[in-house]
Amino acid sequence: KLTELLQWYTATFRDPLMLQPPEWFKAFIYCEAFFQMPFFPVAAYAFFKGGCRWIRTPAIIYSTHVATTLFAILAHILFHDFSQSELLGPQTQRERLILLSIYLPYLLIPLLILYTMLYHPHYNHVEKRKRK
Repeated sequence: KLTELLQWYTATFRDPLMLQPPEWFKAFIYCEAFFQMPFFPVAAYAFFKGGCRWIRTPAIIYSTHVATTLFAILAHILFHDFSQSELLGPQTQRERLILLSIYLPYLLIPLLILYTMLYHPHYNHVEKRKRK
């Protein structure tokens, strides 16, 4: 069933990255498996518990890492010539934008996390030292 779902997704949205990922995309998958996935339960704990300022630095590292990988993926979707690809990729601007819209939330959510960590007063609190 999952194979059928993958086949349907790649055919419907013309996403060849899922069936035959390039080497650079495989590297991103390994980063996701070994870096991002372990971060999720830690972050979920910190955010649901609340008041955990220690999550700020790990969240900044996570969000900048994910945003960086997504910029490369989105650039590939927008600018790669899929006409020579073995698998059917997006051919029209509309197909590229549809595929882009699937990947875009994976960029926006880390950017929101980064913004929150950098600018929310709870996470960006600087302790003032007493003068002697």
